[in-house]
Amino acid sequence: MAQYFENIAKIPYEGKDSTNPLSFKYYNPDEVIGGKTMREQLKFALSWWHTMGGDGTDMFGCGTADKTWGETDSIARAKAKVDAAFEIMDKLSIDYFCFHDRDLSPEYGTLAETNEKFDEVVDYIAEKMAADPTKKCLWGTAKCFDHPRYMHGAGTSPSADVFAYAAAQIKKAIDATVKLGGSGYVFWGGREGYETLLNTNMGLELDNMARLMRMAVDYARSIGYTGDFYIEPKPKEPTKHQYDFDTATVLGFLRKYGLDKDFKMNIEANHATLAQHTFQHELRVARDNGVFGSIDANQGDTLLGWDTDQFPTNVYETALCMYEVIKAGGFVNGGLNFDAKARRGSYTKEDIFLSYIAGMDAFALGLKIAYKLIEDGRLDKFVDDRYASWSTGIGKDIIDGKATMADLEKYALEKGEVTDSLSSGRQEMLESILNNIMFGL
Repeated sequence: MAQYFENIAKIPYEGKDSTNPLSFKYYNPDEVIGGKTMREQLKFALSWWHTMGGDGTDMFGCGTADKTWGETDSIARAKAKVDAAFEIMDKLSIDYFCFHDRDLSPEYGTLAETNEKFDEVVDYIAEKMAADPTKKCLWGTAKCFDHPRYMHGAGTSPSADVFAYAAAQIKKAIDATVKLGGSGYVFWGGREGYETLLNTNMGLELDNMARLMRMAVDYARSIGYTGDFYIEPKPKEPTKHQYDFDTATVLGFLRKYGLDKDFKMNIEANHATLAQHTFQHELRVARDNGVFGSIDANQGDTLLGWDTDQFPTNVYETALCMYEVIKAGGFVNGGLNFDAKARRGSYTKEDIFLSYIAGMDAFALGLKIAYKLIEDGRLDKFVDDRYASWSTGIGKDIIDGKATMADLEKYALEKGEVTDSLSSGRQEMLESILNNIMFGL
């Protein structure tokens, strides 16, 4: 088997004082934090699309990185990607990968031929996984958004023929996910949305999207799939208004159609930015509603209005992210998938490793800080104290359902002005505490 990164050794953990760029400063896979190793806590995953296929092409220019893997034949290139991906995962101590069907194998002339070639690549991955059982599939999905047939959507297309084609493609992607032992299957509505309501039957489109998801769940369960289903919220791009705008919007959709017991959220940091939320906000909404599942680990640029999918290096975000993950009980079937790409100017093979090291170290540091925040206790105590009035007296009566509107009127009339019951939110103090815990130099 060819080696694609002969000049790069297995990336070691050397600690924070190391100046070796090809080493981990904070990610020590075997270090135990909170009763589990970092490897178990973080569950890092390689994204097949960006890492194995993303060549830096953007709307203003062609690719800058060579992702042909030395092959011109499509099937040979697909298998070369598999070999290269397993080498990357091994050298970075990454245990999981995520895929879109068309990232593993492109489309051919007919759906039957496409499926046949796809099966060949999936079988090849299964052989690699059998040879190295430490490598696992975190989740799979179908790429129902880039082909012209999906110009008006897939599950929300005005064409029933397109809906049927999308269903066939999703069925095949589910088959592959199950074969590879995937613990999750993701729906991301790449073009499930609209540009203008002048030509859109929104009600029918949402009904049909729910029908497709229900059929997918029923089919997957019928063939023995026991993992999670995820929806990945995103407010815009490529359509002006995506139906999966944010976690709260998706929750409303799931509850309307009775799908809320079947689906959890795959939260992406950059998508939260596009929705004008913080990453922590989206995670908190998912956690508070019992639908936290998995994470696409990246970051956006607040100065740019599009999905930049940068490798995450903002330690404030990774720390507050891991705080939510820990409070949610940690990952079950989900993990941290690096839906991230090296910048267009970072085009060498070495840059793949440098980018992952940066992201993995940022989350390892975030994990350590999150546990310190929880163990320190000042933030949690402040919140508990701020809401203490709800655990006694009239607050407890409201919570327990004992207080009526008439009771509350009587209470308010007797008490009079209530501003003296308020206290300072002390945001600046809490941010200072966060800094103190993060950078206790």
